[in-house]
Amino acid sequence: MSLRDQLSQLVYSTDQGRIETEKQPTATPSSDGFVKMRRETKGRKGKGVTCLEGFGLDTKELATLAKAMKKRCGVGGSVKGFVVEIQGDQRDTLQDWLQEQGYKVKRVGG
Repeated sequence: MSLRDQLSQLVYSTDQGRIETEKQPTATPSSDGFVKMRRETKGRKGKGVTCLEGFGLDTKELATLAKAMKKRCGVGGSVKGFVVEIQGDQRDTLQDWLQEQGYKVKRVGG
């Protein structure tokens, strides 16, 4: 993110000083019953990550699940929004593990 983009979000007023923009609480997206799994390399300098979404969990539960997935695969990862990113191509390992946990998994995007 460039400096211009960072500064464009600030609003100043001569009366009150800095005006904070109100952030609405993000609601947990509903799930259609399937966890979508895909592999992405775009914007990562050729490094692939496995992205999973559609769990229908809140942020705390999703972070706990992501930690268990990272431990299972022995790699790093993160939760961005409601998408879990696991480093590397871990689709086979995660699909088997998630099905053992009771999730229905769909591979999307090839």
